[in-house]
Amino acid sequence: MWRNLALCAAFTLFCAGPVACARAEASAQPPDGKRTAATAAGPAALPDIAGLAARVGPSVVNITASGSRDIATVADADDDGDDAPDVDPMRDFLRRFQQQFGGLPPKISVPLQVQASGFIVRGDGVVLTNAHVVNDAQEVIVKLTDRREFRARIVGLDRPSDVAVLKIEARDLPVAALASAQTPLRVGDWVFAIGSPFGFENTVTVGVISATRRSLPGDFVPFIQTDAAINPGNSGGPLIDLRGEVVGINSQIYTRSGGYQGLSFAIPIDIAQRVAQQILKSGVVHHAKLGVAVQEVDQTLAEAFKLARPGGALIASVEQGSQAETAGLQSGDIVLAVNGHAIESSGELPAMLGLAQPGDELTLDLWHAGAPRSVHLRLEEPPPASAQATIAVPIARGRLGFALRPLQAEESRQSGVAFGLLFEAVSGPAARAGLQPGDIVLAVDGHPVTSVEHANAAFGRLDNAVALLVQRGDQRMYVPVRLG
Repeated sequence: MWRNLALCAAFTLFCAGPVACARAEASAQPPDGKRTAATAAGPAALPDIAGLAARVGPSVVNITASGSRDIATVADADDDGDDAPDVDPMRDFLRRFQQQFGGLPPKISVPLQVQASGFIVRGDGVVLTNAHVVNDAQEVIVKLTDRREFRARIVGLDRPSDVAVLKIEARDLPVAALASAQTPLRVGDWVFAIGSPFGFENTVTVGVISATRRSLPGDFVPFIQTDAAINPGNSGGPLIDLRGEVVGINSQIYTRSGGYQGLSFAIPIDIAQRVAQQILKSGVVHHAKLGVAVQEVDQTLAEAFKLARPGGALIASVEQGSQAETAGLQSGDIVLAVNGHAIESSGELPAMLGLAQPGDELTLDLWHAGAPRSVHLRLEEPPPASAQATIAVPIARGRLGFALRPLQAEESRQSGVAFGLLFEAVSGPAARAGLQPGDIVLAVDGHPVTSVEHANAAFGRLDNAVALLVQRGDQRMYVPVRLG
């Protein structure tokens, strides 16, 4: 039921506000036509959404991402778990076909075109959107409100937070104002969204904030919940307050139909900014890990654990070898506070930990064996496979046309390569040179690339052509690539 919003979205008729108020006001007029101060004040109190939309609208972009996606035909095959509405029906069809007739491989690569939204955060062409929008893209086109179109480079993406950073080659672009972390968000505050639901570009929908720190299954992000109409295609677009500042990135909906049903969720902009800054700096986003699984504390559990009232996060299990085990946390402990911040529900704990950085020190206030206890610990980083961000290495000139990421431990073992970067996607000049997804680049113009930082430095020195030392299977070869 939880849907990322990777396709394009819906038109929404918002009709209750000024029209209903005007009719009510007219019916309430006294027979002599005299207006009271109370009746005159009603329409004037409504927010000026039209003015705000005109101001923010030029910074919102339409995104078309094209590529392919591997869809599992059997339930136990490795699957990316993407809940995009365009993938679920195809996956279900393939699995039913496999069960009935057989003959299909465990995975099938299908072409994919996604329409979504984003917004400009820097005048030189830096755009924020959702990671699930561009996750499988080999080509990303960004369209501005003035109808100009640009081929975008994926600077990087972070799947755990669902944030991606794009770059287009343009200057002096309109920039969306971002709310600060100190901007108060209140339940009931007016907000509006701008995006491309079902491909209808620059659609404005209006609502209020329904909750400010909503925890969703499988996510650590404390989402902003809103009843502004959000549909497939709004993905990556801004949620905006009455200051005209972006407070969140529209990311998910809860639905039984595949479309909007009044429950929409946005990534808080301060979290998105933090992730984007790491992507722009190094191409990699770091998330901390404690190593516990938690569950909600209801009234019965509170009584069983001799807790005065329901609250906190009950530790159901502790991962072996994790920092939690080292610090002495045990199944049955209840986390009541982190660094003095009370934990009222279990979802708040992964949200706090997911936003922390490896090396951060925490003090956990626990309820342990019927008595309070405090534990001090230092957070660790998850294994590279779960913390990894796919990066498209920036280059000084031209467009090589590939996306790289560090090797995972199993890939390094199978290839026999201790260092290098894996080609995840290939297009443009790189594809014309014969490079393929799965190739491992070992050196650039004779300079070894042992990390993303080394690759950034090497590509930054390029002129018109580059020689890449590549390993493909058991063979190593130099591949010349002329910059486009």
